[in-house]
Amino acid sequence: MLGLEKSSTNSLKSGVMAKNFGATVEPKEVGLDATRLKKIDEHFNRYVDEGRLAGYAVAVARQGKVAHFGMYGHKDSETGAPITDDTMYRIYSMTKPITSIALMMLVERGLLQLTDPVSKFIPSFADTRVWNTGTVLKPLTNALTEPIRVWHLLTHTAGMTYGFMYADVVDDMYRRAGFEAGVAYKDSLEVVCDKYAALPLLFQPGSSWNYSVATDIVGRIIEVAGKMPLNEFFEKNIFQPLEMHDTGFWVSKDKVERVASLYRYDEAKDSKAKLGSFGNSALDRPVFLSGGGGLISTASDYFKFIRMLEGRGKSGNVRLVSANTFATMVMNHLPNNADISTFGRPLGEEIFYDGLGFGLGFSVVVDQAKTRVACPNGTFGWGGMASTAFWVDPVNEISAMFFTQLIPSSTYPIRQYLRSLVYAAVAD
Repeated sequence: MLGLEKSSTNSLKSGVMAKNFGATVEPKEVGLDATRLKKIDEHFNRYVDEGRLAGYAVAVARQGKVAHFGMYGHKDSETGAPITDDTMYRIYSMTKPITSIALMMLVERGLLQLTDPVSKFIPSFADTRVWNTGTVLKPLTNALTEPIRVWHLLTHTAGMTYGFMYADVVDDMYRRAGFEAGVAYKDSLEVVCDKYAALPLLFQPGSSWNYSVATDIVGRIIEVAGKMPLNEFFEKNIFQPLEMHDTGFWVSKDKVERVASLYRYDEAKDSKAKLGSFGNSALDRPVFLSGGGGLISTASDYFKFIRMLEGRGKSGNVRLVSANTFATMVMNHLPNNADISTFGRPLGEEIFYDGLGFGLGFSVVVDQAKTRVACPNGTFGWGGMASTAFWVDPVNEISAMFFTQLIPSSTYPIRQYLRSLVYAAVAD
């Protein structure tokens, strides 16, 4: 807790520095306009006051130092418990960059190559087929023209999908197999991956882009190649070195009171509605360790991870991957430098895809003009299902992140507005 004055709405004042973020700086010292940064809070405070969000936390950094931190509202609207700088959030798909870094650490140790067939680590993928035609009950499929490779998984070009997409027959097959948002997986990561392998692909590997469960499969490869459960690998190789003590696949009993409640958008009421069992799943140790969306974290913990990204794989004296490996991760891996809207099927955690390519675990801006958003080529990042998001801009040395708990992430254009507000505050 910051011990700050509370307003009449039981919200903490925004526009203050959080003690848990380490290095902080006055905005003018890094070329940011403090008055304009406050407009970020003014904008998103309205979301809370109008009942669209329960609460939020936002941070903007430049040159690795936090220049603005704001929080407002409640981690639980019903009880009135306020957002604090140690509130814990379900980060969902913001787990994916962490899993991707972990995989590349194994590549650097010589334990696998990006070109390795996935079946080398998960044999059931040798028999995976590709959707051709037919019905969900009688699909007609083709054989693979090439194996699904590790790099296909990292770039979401493996041909896999999510059950919550509702865009294709294969999506329906995922749902019928039990893989839909809101359905807790009762099987281990090993068993789940074998079930994924038995479902057909949307397309031949490498021929298109589709947001998918692929990063969950990356998590299983990490377990096999790293010879330990995914949670242990993360803890030993990423969380402990970066001192991310509040990040994990479940929340210990002594931290339960810090977890923000999860809400969904209620279209009928044009407001938020609290989720029960789905939201409470973060409080129990899961059987299925999802490298694609299973982590819970705090804003300050995730900023430690972002600081490592800003350092091209290094934070302080800790280096997770080499600068060369990191550069490979944040370049566009789609053919002919295409963007997602051209090469792929633009569904998933991001709202806009024009001008965005995809690297090894991150979206990356490849055509700033086409994005219609003020962030330069080379900017990389991603978001989560509960409307969390982050990005890193290596050109202007700016990073930003937003934490809240509202499903789906497409409910409000939070990410576009945040980018516009942040870049409007750049003074030099």
